[in-house]
Amino acid sequence: MCKNASQWVRFGLFSFLAIAVSTPAMAGSNLNYRNHVAVARQVDQLIEQGIKEKGQSVAQAASDEDFLRRLTLDLVGRIPSVSEMTLYGLDPDPMKRDKQIRKLIASEDFAINWSAYWRDVLYSRATDSRAARLQSGTFENWLKENIEANKPWDEVATEMITASGDVREDGATALIFAHQGNPKEITSEVTRIFLGIQIQCANCHDHPTDTWTREQFHQMAAFFPRVAVRQKRGDSGPRIFEIVSIDKAKNSSGRDALNNPKRLVRTLDKNGDKKISRDEVQGKKQFARLFDRLLALGDKNGDKALSAEEIQAIPLPGGNRRATTEYYMPNLENPTAKGTLMQPAFFINKEKVAAGLKDVERRELLAKYVTDPDNPWFAKAFVNRIWSEMLGRGFYSPVDDMGPLRDPEHEQAIELLSEAFTKNGYDTKWLYRTIANTAAYQRSIKSPNNQTEIDEPIAFACATPTRLRSEQIFASLMELSGLEQEKNVPRGRGNRFQNNPKTQFTNLFNYDPSTPQDDIMGTIPQSLFMMNSNIIDKLISARGTGPLARIVKKYSDDTDAITELYLLVLSRDPSKKELAICSEYLEESSNRNEAFEDIMWSLVNSSEFISKR
Repeated sequence: MCKNASQWVRFGLFSFLAIAVSTPAMAGSNLNYRNHVAVARQVDQLIEQGIKEKGQSVAQAASDEDFLRRLTLDLVGRIPSVSEMTLYGLDPDPMKRDKQIRKLIASEDFAINWSAYWRDVLYSRATDSRAARLQSGTFENWLKENIEANKPWDEVATEMITASGDVREDGATALIFAHQGNPKEITSEVTRIFLGIQIQCANCHDHPTDTWTREQFHQMAAFFPRVAVRQKRGDSGPRIFEIVSIDKAKNSSGRDALNNPKRLVRTLDKNGDKKISRDEVQGKKQFARLFDRLLALGDKNGDKALSAEEIQAIPLPGGNRRATTEYYMPNLENPTAKGTLMQPAFFINKEKVAAGLKDVERRELLAKYVTDPDNPWFAKAFVNRIWSEMLGRGFYSPVDDMGPLRDPEHEQAIELLSEAFTKNGYDTKWLYRTIANTAAYQRSIKSPNNQTEIDEPIAFACATPTRLRSEQIFASLMELSGLEQEKNVPRGRGNRFQNNPKTQFTNLFNYDPSTPQDDIMGTIPQSLFMMNSNIIDKLISARGTGPLARIVKKYSDDTDAITELYLLVLSRDPSKKELAICSEYLEESSNRNEAFEDIMWSLVNSSEFISKR
């Protein structure tokens, strides 16, 4: 069995159906990039060639039941129902896997599942904790609509980079709002999410493990000094925020004047001591209002006056950003200095932007550079991220730390898939269909040729068990219970922050989806919740009209009831060993209902239930 599979699978090895997946000959230059099956086979051939060159073989295809569970979790974020499994198992169509892939991608749940995924990607690293509380619902609904319409990924990225307006109404403003318009933070997230590159490592020095320089990081940040998050003034009700462009610095207010302390001191200094006192600001209403507060923060020597140096050192509200429409690279040797004026330039194509452009013009140019088909990192970042989420590991790992000095697994395969994604106009649904149709995606977790455990399996030789995201676990519990989930997320405020069971569950089980699977660990509070929560107690009850009660009443034969219970919870039949263990436990129990409750409790609390096999 592949490395780490045992930690996710509770009851040992499964028995798998051998399903042959043919791989046609290399298509070469005649490859039809629109044909997702043809591209999938080409990708498979490149991967299998690399595996063979390293002396390993590939695992057989996963059984129908394992494939359906894996696919349903990946595409629509829940386990399949028993009826879905039954209908799929009875379908004689040799192309039923591709048919099921298309069906799930066309469903509303597909858009709901993946909008929640991107919500977690974006807000997990937000620098403003209130952003998700105030806006995640708006963002999810906006992205859900775009996914349903199959809007190309380059258009989605462009809207997020160039967004402006009321954050409650426009979900595209999420990225900028989550980082309070801070140029450095926005730069870090734009490159991480849309290019898969951690350029923020070059903030204070040249990148230690890549080619990016400190100057390139701050040239990127220079695209964003003219965008800001501003609180709108309303008559009543909650605070409202908007993303605005500030293309011209105002010099009329005292706070704006702080952007040039030396000039301010020269203007107000009446006695020539190169300082400003309270008497000297009398009559300067706009600055006088700030003076007492600034004096408390900046008067280091207690002389009741402020020098230019003392004013420069005062940390201003809003991330220490001073009123300016230009961007300055900080002077590390003198942090209080103004720094070096930077003009925007894109670090991939080295394209520099003319001075004097307005905020919207700057961000539109950046979006054009980021999404340009000649920029290989844009397509590659999305392909690598979706591949990683569906297969448990990416060509590059971590998914958001790619770069020219990184060596990906099966480089030719990701290059081909990225090229095809680009040629298809960044059609995201095409990419999901293609990945799900690869033999690499459809392999079992069992090691090739029944070998003993492989310490370091070649990437994609067999499936990698992965932990489910919080949304997937909760949706699966709801599927077990037969309860319907709310399809639409409340606008303005995300439902994960409301006081309801889903909120509590999501907050407890949530993790950053960009985190490598090996670094994701369960916690004691999570285990205690699954063992003792009211949700689980109601779910496993053999009384009333719940799922277990229906099974116990319908099947008087214990073997049939156990089999149906395994299908319900784990989407598979029990193994002979599992059936024997459960049957023995039932025989020894004096209360059949309680015994079945114990069995279902153990299945729901197994690592297999909260993982994807």
